[in-house]
Amino acid sequence: MLPEPHRLSRGADLRRVSRHGRRSGSDTLVVHLVHDPGGAGALPARVGFVVSRAVGNSVARHRVQRRLRHLCRERLDRLSPGSELVVRALAPAAAATYQELGADLDRCLQRVLDPADDAGPGTVS
Repeated sequence: MLPEPHRLSRGADLRRVSRHGRRSGSDTLVVHLVHDPGGAGALPARVGFVVSRAVGNSVARHRVQRRLRHLCRERLDRLSPGSELVVRALAPAAAATYQELGADLDRCLQRVLDPADDAGPGTVS
């Protein structure tokens, strides 16, 4: 479980990050990151999840969300304070293993966190 200060759960916040953040996708998920280097002060990095019905029934969706939540908790230290991350699961995520989801998440995080990539916000890598 993510600690409460690290949760991004309001719909308006999820939409804002999804629309304005740097984006990177893989076969199983898409991540969106908004980074506020100086304005957030002491706010911790926050993570939210979007798992739609396209992923599967309720059991499948909750399994995918639990896996993603656990994977993100292990990677919170990679996010700077004030960062907001939205992880959106795609339909193939239901059939992916924990290791595949972890590899896809690492790959996507590396792309959105890489300062050398100046492609700009909204770029799918």
